[in-house]
Amino acid sequence: MPVRTTASPPLITWGDGPTRLVLRHGPDTPVMAQVWRSDSEHPVDAQPLVEVIAVGHGHASANLRNTATAIGARLRFVNHRVETVQGLTTVLVTQVDEVTGLEAVTALRGRAGGSAVQATTTLRNTGDSSVHLQAVSSLMLADPTGVPAIDSVSSLEGTNEWLGEWRWAAQALRGGDDAAGLPVLGLASHQRQDARSARVVVSHGTWSSGERAPVGVVSGPSGSLAWQVEHPGPWRMELGVRLDADDVDRLVLGILGATDADHSWVRTLAPGEEFASIPVSVAWSSGDWQETIAELTRHRRAIRTPERAATVVVFNDYMNTLMGDPTTAKLLPLIGAAGKAGADYFCIDAGWYADEGDWWDAIGEWEPSAKRFPDGGLAVPIGAIRAAGMIPGLWLEPEVVGVRSPMAHRLPDEAFLQRHGMRVVEHDRYLLDMRHPAAREHLDATVDRLVEEFGLGFFKLDYNVTPGLGTDLNADSPGDGLLEHTRAYLRWLDGVLERHPHLVIENCASGAQRADYGLLSRLEMQSTTDQQEALRYPAIAAGALVAMLPEQAGNWAYPQPSMTDEEIAFTMVTGLSGRIYLSGHLDQMSDEQLALVREGVAVAKTLDDGALATSPVWPAGLPGTGSPWVLAGRATADETLLAVWFLGGQQREISVPMRGGALQTVYPTSLAPAFDARLADGRLHLTALGEEPVARLIRIHHDDAA
Repeated sequence: MPVRTTASPPLITWGDGPTRLVLRHGPDTPVMAQVWRSDSEHPVDAQPLVEVIAVGHGHASANLRNTATAIGARLRFVNHRVETVQGLTTVLVTQVDEVTGLEAVTALRGRAGGSAVQATTTLRNTGDSSVHLQAVSSLMLADPTGVPAIDSVSSLEGTNEWLGEWRWAAQALRGGDDAAGLPVLGLASHQRQDARSARVVVSHGTWSSGERAPVGVVSGPSGSLAWQVEHPGPWRMELGVRLDADDVDRLVLGILGATDADHSWVRTLAPGEEFASIPVSVAWSSGDWQETIAELTRHRRAIRTPERAATVVVFNDYMNTLMGDPTTAKLLPLIGAAGKAGADYFCIDAGWYADEGDWWDAIGEWEPSAKRFPDGGLAVPIGAIRAAGMIPGLWLEPEVVGVRSPMAHRLPDEAFLQRHGMRVVEHDRYLLDMRHPAAREHLDATVDRLVEEFGLGFFKLDYNVTPGLGTDLNADSPGDGLLEHTRAYLRWLDGVLERHPHLVIENCASGAQRADYGLLSRLEMQSTTDQQEALRYPAIAAGALVAMLPEQAGNWAYPQPSMTDEEIAFTMVTGLSGRIYLSGHLDQMSDEQLALVREGVAVAKTLDDGALATSPVWPAGLPGTGSPWVLAGRATADETLLAVWFLGGQQREISVPMRGGALQTVYPTSLAPAFDARLADGRLHLTALGEEPVARLIRIHHDDAA
């Protein structure tokens, strides 16, 4: 837990293990932040906790990063206090810059005894003049791996693309082939200046994971640190080099939201006004990246609000099934089959509101189609869902209005994101500005009407376009307009959940283009991809567990009547590797095929990752190119539940580290074995019995469990 030590100068430390987050302050320095191993040298000041760039107050030492800022260097410690609310401890550190009058309050929040914190910094202008902010850090710290070493440090970063999400690669920060690394510059011989550049990961617009994963890990031989961004808007992560007082290169990690240089963000802070940075989190350990992701997993569960059950199974009619073309005739047999398979919720996906097939540019009114549901309306399939023992749900893309939609004319221009007096248009859609009351009232009325009229318990909230830099209407800059729009969207979601606490809400944006913990701390599940090819999905499913909780990772299982039993098992294992998200033409299956699906659904309902406090594991490492094997699972002290996929081919053997114990096939149990599996010498040895793709969910009960 965080404590104030009696060391001189005073320290604030977080964490009970050998590696801790340390905050130092002195009379002539700002509060400095560092990750520090207790068995290494004494902490050395290298990086202020807070950095701020403002017009007229840029860098104190020239660089292209967001460190060595004039305001950051001038901040001085005022006080700190500790609060504990609902099991989470918060340390509030206050500093002030006498020149601008900016007061900076940094909040660090996390589990007492944990090695993870959520961080934000709030600036308040106590001066007499306005300050034009250009960048405000959420967290800055030195030595993220716990020791002052860069040569053997790597950065694990994720690249995202529609249908190809969660592709991870570890980049050496020095000594590798990557030209974007951090070269040795001999800084001490050059007037003791800092390096100019950094290794940077940047995301633009409102697809917070549309380009780069909003999470990563910095790893070295002595420890590692994981970081994540918790806001559905622009962000920046940077790793740079600063020189300390002993002329030693120190690695510095910085996490920020929108900046002027990256995202055209400027915020004018008038006297008396406040601005809060976006929330971010870091978790650290003395172990490798998997141990640190385990700590981040524990932290994610702690900051989720509200807590929800994670064992219900949702059937959705979209993926490889109705594909946005639902009708009463198509839905009724599908509903019956989904109920027989054991689904708890049935979501009618896109198209329920459209009389015509080409509805992309006409959405926004959200009234059920009379043509698709001619006799009795949408109430007929909704009633069938309830009669089959399931809870009904609907797809909704709330933040957009098609250019042909009646709502495009009913809502005022000010209710839409604008640039230079014109509405932003992306792929024939306008985007609502959630700052405007007319936009929020329209969506509140829509949600409340649908919940009341149809008794809905589930929404799939989609988001398929992104507005670019933002809006300059009633904003200091386009980036500032976008930031306040995204914050207004989060407040709108909070209001929906407050009015309808029973709702289960899926977060979706063209699959997983907006998968950050600003949203996932509020919502129940996250679609991991729109990928429709079963053999391409295992790498995505495995990679998604770096970025989200297993119980939130909505992995699609889309079994089809045209599939063999092994192909059905393959896609079901993909679903079971996270939180199964069921689809497929179950209504056209044989009894034997449906029984195989039903078996997988029954297994899914036994998996309660939140209650069991599981942590994700990757015994073969994260998926890469070339290997036909993908292994990913969840572990406790007593057992490991492992999804094993063999993608086919002649490389039929693999051996990975694994604690000893008893092996059990969890799913499917009704098919012949697909692998020869044995535990020996601290390893799991797998041999595929053929060259065709196969998958199994296996459990290892560890005999060395404490």
